[in-house]
Amino acid sequence: MKYVLSIDQGTTSTRAILFDESLTPTASAQEEFPQHFPHSGWVEHDPKDLWVTTAGTCREVMERAGVSGEDIVSIGITNQRETTVVWNKNTGEAIYNAIVWQDRRTADYCQTLRDAGHGDMFTDRTGLLVDPYFSATKLKWILDHVDGAREQARNGDLLFGTVDSYIIWKLTGGARHVTDATNAARTMLYDIRKGRWSKTICELFDIPMQMLPEVHDSAAEFGQSRPDLFGRAIPISGVAGDQQAATIGQACFQPGMLKSTYGTGCFALLNTGDTPVVSKNRMLTTIAYQLDGKPTYALEGSIFVAGAVVQWLRDGLKIIREASETQGLAEKADPSQGVFLVPAFTGLGAPYWNPNCRGAVFGLTRNSGPEEFAKAALESVGYQTRDLLEAMQADMGSTGSEQVLRVDGGMSASNWAMQFLSDIIGAPVDRPTVLETTALGAAWLAGMKTGFYPGQDEFAKSWALDRQFAPDLAPEIRDQKYADWKRAINATLSF
Repeated sequence: MKYVLSIDQGTTSTRAILFDESLTPTASAQEEFPQHFPHSGWVEHDPKDLWVTTAGTCREVMERAGVSGEDIVSIGITNQRETTVVWNKNTGEAIYNAIVWQDRRTADYCQTLRDAGHGDMFTDRTGLLVDPYFSATKLKWILDHVDGAREQARNGDLLFGTVDSYIIWKLTGGARHVTDATNAARTMLYDIRKGRWSKTICELFDIPMQMLPEVHDSAAEFGQSRPDLFGRAIPISGVAGDQQAATIGQACFQPGMLKSTYGTGCFALLNTGDTPVVSKNRMLTTIAYQLDGKPTYALEGSIFVAGAVVQWLRDGLKIIREASETQGLAEKADPSQGVFLVPAFTGLGAPYWNPNCRGAVFGLTRNSGPEEFAKAALESVGYQTRDLLEAMQADMGSTGSEQVLRVDGGMSASNWAMQFLSDIIGAPVDRPTVLETTALGAAWLAGMKTGFYPGQDEFAKSWALDRQFAPDLAPEIRDQKYADWKRAINATLSF
């Protein structure tokens, strides 16, 4: 048997999954790593943790499956996006912790950029809104705040990368400093129409362009792993940011196809084909994937807190021990209570893009308890998804009534949450048999590039439905619930 090794480097853990010749996951290994919160609104990782858990889970999954390097035809990588690493190319050491996509420390600087009238330029070139979410202002912050960093960067001693670049650099023993178009498109430094780093933006931030990685297709020759890591040099031939990899894993290859991934955050992507659609509703224009030098574009809506709201119930409020307990609690909640939880723990993402507001709970009564909190937490994910879909449909001129939403990620395993999602968006929700679509997308890219897996059309035919959730809520109740949610959002924004 031969396999593709898929590395899924996420926000709270790293996983390695082996996919066999039929694209079936056969073994996996996962390791969590700590988050660091040095100040309110700051989120960091130790880059060593990213690398150690990557190498460790790869070796562990090979051991579990009794597989050697000779059995692995290629490596695919998918990663948390926007998270920013700067390291010294001579020592291999990071000069500061990785600043995570959730980090909001550059919010004031982003406001300064908007006030100076730069917003339209960034949107025109990068498809993004000026926000701390993206890599560019994080990179500038590191160069501004680490002693000697800017001078080292100008001397050519420092390299910047999103997590994929850093992992590839470590895997190849420093031989390759590369990324793919989907990750480059999330930095706020990349011109998604011209397909190159923007000199204008780099000059505005005083970022030396020699720090930036070389940009490739999502399926390309990214280098080979060091022979000592896995017993032989293995080609790295597929790379995509996690949400784009999920879009690929869900086989959303046709314009109009839509998927939503529920991990730490929630990310909905709508394939718009060859055309980058400019949003009038504060959605992001991004690259869904790039094959054979040709980008396919998407509209994206980003919710910062989805699965993380369940973690908050567990770690913050301590009303559950396991995430799976939320469904049972939600089922027991008092249906007469209208409790709304707006989980703006790190600000609100699309379509509001307010980094400064914070979470709020509305509608509490003396009888409100863990059941109502659990129900409100799960419902918040459905409401936020509807926010995204309504904005996308307005951009595309679609009513969305016939739109099917393909879902994946950890929270999609909850039947209760997915049924409520279908109810509140008023559309079918399709859950595939393989929920690990992010790792699947990276594996297919890597295997397709090496000829191990079939092309796009055959892969799309292999997508299989586990369950479809159909809306079962009266339209007037659906609309009233959503109107109450919008009241809660407006109150949170005005606080």
